[in-house]
Amino acid sequence: MIDLKGTSIDAEEREWLQSPSVCGVILFSRNFESLGQLERLIAVIHEIREPPLLVAVDQEGGRVQRFGEPFTVLPPMRSLGCLYDRDMSRALGTAHAFGWLMAAELRAVEIDLSFAPVVDIDRGLAKVIGDRALHSSATAVSQLVSAFAVGVHEAGMVITAKHFPTHAGVINDTHTKTASDSREFSELWDDLQPYRHLISRRLDAVMVGHVSFPAIDLLPASFSSWWLNGQLRDELRFGGAIISDDISMTGATIVGNYADRVRRALAAGCDMVLLCNAPQEVPGVLDVLEGYVNPPSQLHLMRLRGQQRQQWETLRSSEIWRDARLEIDHLSNLSQFEFEG
Repeated sequence: MIDLKGTSIDAEEREWLQSPSVCGVILFSRNFESLGQLERLIAVIHEIREPPLLVAVDQEGGRVQRFGEPFTVLPPMRSLGCLYDRDMSRALGTAHAFGWLMAAELRAVEIDLSFAPVVDIDRGLAKVIGDRALHSSATAVSQLVSAFAVGVHEAGMVITAKHFPTHAGVINDTHTKTASDSREFSELWDDLQPYRHLISRRLDAVMVGHVSFPAIDLLPASFSSWWLNGQLRDELRFGGAIISDDISMTGATIVGNYADRVRRALAAGCDMVLLCNAPQEVPGVLDVLEGYVNPPSQLHLMRLRGQQRQQWETLRSSEIWRDARLEIDHLSNLSQFEFEG
């Protein structure tokens, strides 16, 4: 899955998207100018191939929200944890509304999936996670993400839990540094609880982080067959799509150049590799992947495609959208009070 440089597709990018080795596009803030422009861009992406390429975005809320107005400005997901401590029942209902609203608005413009939610437990270490984490309790995170997932699924979108197995136990940001968590496997039980919980219900995709756990495997989890096949597939019985975090991140450099990273991630068990913010590397990676075919991965990725959708104006005039907005407005007010207080 690759990204685009701007608000339209140039000739070089169109050629890349025609390659059978590319299965989708991830959009960023630089690709969003207006609702109409975004709809035209996605229509062009979908016209390039049949079946259409997947279109994804990081629309978590808070500081990780790529599309602004007229999309609902979502508060940080930590605000759901704050509400949970005050009123658990209302927090679960609001988490459901949060998931539904995020997904319904994205589906209205034919985006297939948002890489959300973050299920890392808040251990107060990883600033890159920070208020993206729901709570410090594994039980609270599990309950909130389950309610969030139900809302997302009702809107016709899949969920992607991240960053497997956890980014919570490190200080370094894998975007800019390598990161290592020294804990033994027995100490990661709580961190893995949200995954066990979601898999027992319905978990469509997992994004794997570039954190290494040297007591278990020296390789970052995104390149580790022990984590992806041994734990995620065999022990946790996960049957959805496994997606690597962006291989242009510094945390991924430990395994070599871009071609090496792609090969190692796929060999370890990833179904799809993210390659972002490094357009100069795309041609070389496509050359390495020429002729690569993995039917089980293709099946996993096909299941990520978005389902039903409402037109934008129909959605915004619906009672369910208005009710969800009221819940999110209340949550945003709580978030402002908590974080300013």
